[in-house]
Amino acid sequence: MNRFMIGAVLTLMVASGAHAGKATAGMRVGAPSFRSMGSLTFGPEGVLFIADTKAAAIIAVSTDDTKPGKAAMALKIAGLEKKIAGLLGAEPKDIVIEDMAVNPVSGNIYLSVSRGRGPEATPALVRVKGESEVELVALEKVHFSEVALPAAPAEGTPGRSNPRLESITDLAFQDGRLLVAGLSNEEFAATLRSIPFPFKDSANPTSVEIYHGAHGRFETRAPIRTFVPFMIGKEAHVLAAYTCTPLVQFPLSAIKPGAKIQGKTIAELGNRNRPLDIIAYQKDGRVNLLMANSARGVMKIVTESIEKAEPITAPVPDKKGVGYETLADWTGIDQLDKLNNKTAVVLRRDEGGVLTLETRPLP
Repeated sequence: MNRFMIGAVLTLMVASGAHAGKATAGMRVGAPSFRSMGSLTFGPEGVLFIADTKAAAIIAVSTDDTKPGKAAMALKIAGLEKKIAGLLGAEPKDIVIEDMAVNPVSGNIYLSVSRGRGPEATPALVRVKGESEVELVALEKVHFSEVALPAAPAEGTPGRSNPRLESITDLAFQDGRLLVAGLSNEEFAATLRSIPFPFKDSANPTSVEIYHGAHGRFETRAPIRTFVPFMIGKEAHVLAAYTCTPLVQFPLSAIKPGAKIQGKTIAELGNRNRPLDIIAYQKDGRVNLLMANSARGVMKIVTESIEKAEPITAPVPDKKGVGYETLADWTGIDQLDKLNNKTAVVLRRDEGGVLTLETRPLP
């Protein structure tokens, strides 16, 4: 998902602007190999970062989608899985949309897709153009580069869950660096990585620890589920959301290879819930966060109180800290991203199970 950072005076700026003209330096031309496609985010010059969790790697692909386009302000595609299934020659039940990202230059929407389920699933990259056109993105002859993640969880790990599939849980690009959340094979398994782009330096992890008020303990093995780069005061941070649902800040400057850092928990937003996606935007002179959740709807968080938020360091029954408003009419939202300063793109599943891609005014 495309990420934006909040500036020192609480203004939004596109994260990809710093390295224009250098994005394809050192890339080779060919067909990148994907075992899976998960989290997406855009960088400079139409470069799309694609997480391959099975391979524990990030592939940067130049989409050549660099011309400003007319954004579809009233987009609504119902039955998206059926439309993609027809494109890929599959049944709708076998289509899983893993992530969505809007190209901030062209306004085109990109979807990482799995055709099939389980270990035999095959990945595909799909682009939505205009109001209804869905097309497969050809990856046979593109500029691309990749970086493997050292210390990733091993494949075939026994147990109820497979940590390898959480080696990458979310991505964001900021100030020439790709930020990667996920798990490692180290004792402090929860990690953030800050990888310079173009890829050349170490992708070694930073181990992160948080205090989880709903659980009443410090945790080092729960992965960040979704995050956004964010300026707090005069310092750049990552705002990260975890299952059950602590909201935690980490200074960007502390994310260094091999470091171990402890985040500041600034909110407990309600347990028995998994955060799905988060964006930041500015409206009426205020900077807000929108966060989609598995069980608690879409939260609108006004960020004015974040700088002065007290850390949560003791058990919390349910909610505490930075507050939020639940948007009653934003139901069934699985994923969201910014189309522009006034409009969001969302993936919404209705009560009948129909998945719709649509635009909505930012609240």
